[in-house]
Amino acid sequence: MARVSRQNPEQVHPVDEVLPVGKLTLYGFQHVLAFYAGAVIVPIVLGNALDLSHEELVYLINADLLTCGVASIIQALGVWKIGARLPLVQGVTFTAVSPMIAIGMGAGGGTAGLLVVYGAVITAGIATFLFAPFFSKLVKYFPPVVIGTVLTIIGLTLIPQGLQDAAGGAKLIGHPGYGDLKNLGYALGTLLFILLVVRLGKPYLSSLAVLLGLVVGTAVAWLLGDADFGPVKDADWFGVSTPFHYGMPKFELFPIIAMVVVMLITMVETTGDVYAIGEITRKKVDNATVANALRADGVATVLGGVFNSFPYVAFAENIGLVRMSKIMSRFVVVAAGGFMIVLGLLPKAGSVVAAIPHPVLGGAAIAMFGMVAAVGVQILGKVDLREERNALILAVSLAAALLPNAVAPFFERMPEDVRAVLNSGITLGSLTAVLLNLFFNVFTRRSTMEIDWDEMEDDEPAEAQGPLGAPEPAGAHVPAETFAPQGVRPQPGRYEPQGPHTHTQPGHYAPQAPHTPQGPSGPQGPQGPNWGAPGH
Repeated sequence: MARVSRQNPEQVHPVDEVLPVGKLTLYGFQHVLAFYAGAVIVPIVLGNALDLSHEELVYLINADLLTCGVASIIQALGVWKIGARLPLVQGVTFTAVSPMIAIGMGAGGGTAGLLVVYGAVITAGIATFLFAPFFSKLVKYFPPVVIGTVLTIIGLTLIPQGLQDAAGGAKLIGHPGYGDLKNLGYALGTLLFILLVVRLGKPYLSSLAVLLGLVVGTAVAWLLGDADFGPVKDADWFGVSTPFHYGMPKFELFPIIAMVVVMLITMVETTGDVYAIGEITRKKVDNATVANALRADGVATVLGGVFNSFPYVAFAENIGLVRMSKIMSRFVVVAAGGFMIVLGLLPKAGSVVAAIPHPVLGGAAIAMFGMVAAVGVQILGKVDLREERNALILAVSLAAALLPNAVAPFFERMPEDVRAVLNSGITLGSLTAVLLNLFFNVFTRRSTMEIDWDEMEDDEPAEAQGPLGAPEPAGAHVPAETFAPQGVRPQPGRYEPQGPHTHTQPGHYAPQAPHTPQGPSGPQGPQGPNWGAPGH
């Protein structure tokens, strides 16, 4: 998708393109709406589990939104070596929900439990920041079969959350209204509207399909009396989350260990998200990019612990939105971060967004969460699944990811500290994929398949057009890492296949020959992804 704009002689990559203010506003707000349900679900679930009051729960939501905005700006805009400078929205990781509930309940629940949670969160954030450059060098141990499996697991694990919202939301479970046909009608109507806009609308409207679906779905629900905006008038106009609102954090060993393990899993998740967004945008991703993204996770997690929020990770939901909308500018995420900060400071404005009915959110979430899984499947398409070992990594990891929801009593009988770490499909499935890859492909020094970004340029001819539908001039489609310098124009229609170590003139489109995996005697030993690295 690295396109060369007709109106951009310097050939700025779409990720670094600054859109007009109007488009930044629309696309940024669309990210907020797509992100909001996932953003608030963690404080809601945790607050209810720890038996917090309504006022404390609202405070957690505002603190979460404020920190999400700051963290997203840091990740997308970049500060020093912090931030991937990619269109990645930061949000509270679902992986940490079960461990945080276990930690908080073990500390007595309520705000006392929160203090122990925040101590573990701050420590884990510092560890993530310090370990980021070392973890990025371990990327070779996370080949496409691992990254694709992890992303597929994330998508498949999130889809039930969207379906739960489609049925009416978690609060209605056990209530006769849960799964009511009216709720399913709102969800299905929202989803169908999004699909129709994508199918029939012009590219500009298609990029706003999720936003339009949420607005239209909410409007219909309001007209039928099923959208309640009453709490908006009772909400305060202004509220600021202050550091250590509930008191100084408490640092206890076992909660810290549990949270550090959780952050190790989220580092794998972020690594997968970075490569996924790199694949979607055709932006080269290397070890430095991964390290910068992980540092941003660490900083955001420390900020979360200080400002009464939680661990942060690159949000997979919004990767699906980037894929659907084809809007790749990271400055759209910066704009979304600004909106989140405003919502975090204005409880009344946030309550307007909170009034979107759960079934409407669920209808949109089904499409977006499914797109996350689709990105994982796309990466897995580069893996030789006819090879029994790769197929087993995928199969067993998917089964492990389904275990916590399918057979909950397994985990109820485990020690509390173990349950706090493993009672998550994303955590268990990701750990399984990593360990099986080590067992099958690393300890045996078997080479693993790499992804060649140049080859992938040919895989999606239908997406050669830009976000607004303008077709590309012939021959102008250039791999992201070989953009022609200013003043050098590619020759139309020039196509020159090359071997793996030949070079082409600037601006020529020259896919490389398929990579031949090296055995143990190769210069690098076991091969990792090195996604898009020059010379592959």
